[in-house]
Amino acid sequence: MVMNDPLSDAMSRIKNASEVGKDECVLKPASKLLGNVLKVMQKSEYIGEFEFIDDGKAGYYTIKLNSNINKCGSITPRHAVKKDEYRKFEKRFLPGQNIGMLIVSTPHGVMSQKEAIKRNAGGQLIAYVY
Repeated sequence: MVMNDPLSDAMSRIKNASEVGKDECVLKPASKLLGNVLKVMQKSEYIGEFEFIDDGKAGYYTIKLNSNINKCGSITPRHAVKKDEYRKFEKRFLPGQNIGMLIVSTPHGVMSQKEAIKRNAGGQLIAYVY
């Protein structure tokens, strides 16, 4: 099995596990980017606790799912976004105003678009969840 985008695969696994009503999900392989995305999702209460398990290879994450994810996914190609362009991408990827969030990689780290707007930071769009 060849995996080109581990983040996209992880987001699909989360969405699929949530749709069938599972309360836990395993994400392989682990990466720093995936860990940071999970922290942002946890902070906004889309997922519960998650834990990194080192298996001697790349490792993996086990996460507890809350039942409040309708859809999530990675954004490819990664769009560069300026600090005043978030509204345009919110319209494209989210179903309505103040519903869900975009996850952005900025020079200050990975955060939601709301936090990036507060910090006046642009960056790369990497994922969305609602």
